[in-house]
Amino acid sequence: MKLIKPKFWESKNFISFILYPLSAITFLINFTKKFSIKKNFEIKSICIGNIFIGGTGKTSLAIEINDLLRKKFRTVFIKKNYKNQIDEINLLNNKGKIISSSNREDALFTASKKKYQVAILDDGLQQKNINYDLKIACFNSKYAFGNGYVLPAGPLRENLNIIKDYDLIFLNGEKKNKKLLSKLKSINKNLQIFEGKYKPLNLKKFDLRKKYLMFCGIGNPHEFEQTLVKYKFNISEKIIFPDHHKFSNIDLKELKSNASRDNLTLVTTEKDFFRLNKTQRKNIKFLKIKLEIKDKEKLKKILISKL
Repeated sequence: MKLIKPKFWESKNFISFILYPLSAITFLINFTKKFSIKKNFEIKSICIGNIFIGGTGKTSLAIEINDLLRKKFRTVFIKKNYKNQIDEINLLNNKGKIISSSNREDALFTASKKKYQVAILDDGLQQKNINYDLKIACFNSKYAFGNGYVLPAGPLRENLNIIKDYDLIFLNGEKKNKKLLSKLKSINKNLQIFEGKYKPLNLKKFDLRKKYLMFCGIGNPHEFEQTLVKYKFNISEKIIFPDHHKFSNIDLKELKSNASRDNLTLVTTEKDFFRLNKTQRKNIKFLKIKLEIKDKEKLKKILISKL
């Protein structure tokens, strides 16, 4: 979804109360999905998604899980082919094999036919007619569940109680959120909860004595900014675009003009960089980041046991 999250999603307030009755539409849609006839596939499937809309680290987690499993299984990424998410498709394609289709069921069938053993789906928890072998929900540890309301009054795609139906929970980000942990445990005390933090892989390519203009169009720009600050980048200016923003030549001309005027170096995310064409990428650096998983060996054992 292409958006910049509205501020009123962060807390219960007048706007969220006004919009709350419209959330009945989301509740109704989710309720009807519960009666979907589930389909089974020969290939084992791991679905990594989110309840909080956008910016929870699911693509980064999909990449890490693929790395954990590909020595033992023939793995493939599956990503629904949304036109505005070509950045994520390109990023996954750079990390492993991928099948991108307008229909996840067709993609799973194709993966089975090609003799892949494990399909790792980036997004798809809200598609209830597929019987996934493992369901993982991601949260950003800072934003947690926002004001707790479902769309459009809040940032949740489903009621938080849905996590009872999921196998694993991931809390990704720098902040240790005890309130979120407590809330999740109150819903299901037996929940398996893992944590992940973002770690840069190409810091040596940056001169940290320089000043930077940060720009990005991702679901959680704050997390990217916090990572840059943590690793001592001097951010003089920042420009935030909507999630999955398709950068025009005019956008890039303005960014490069601003950077040149103030003697700044342009830095963005790997996902944003892959959204640019080769001409647009000139004089732009990207920070390559991986999700560092706490208790990685424990996670690996759980994954293999489910497959």
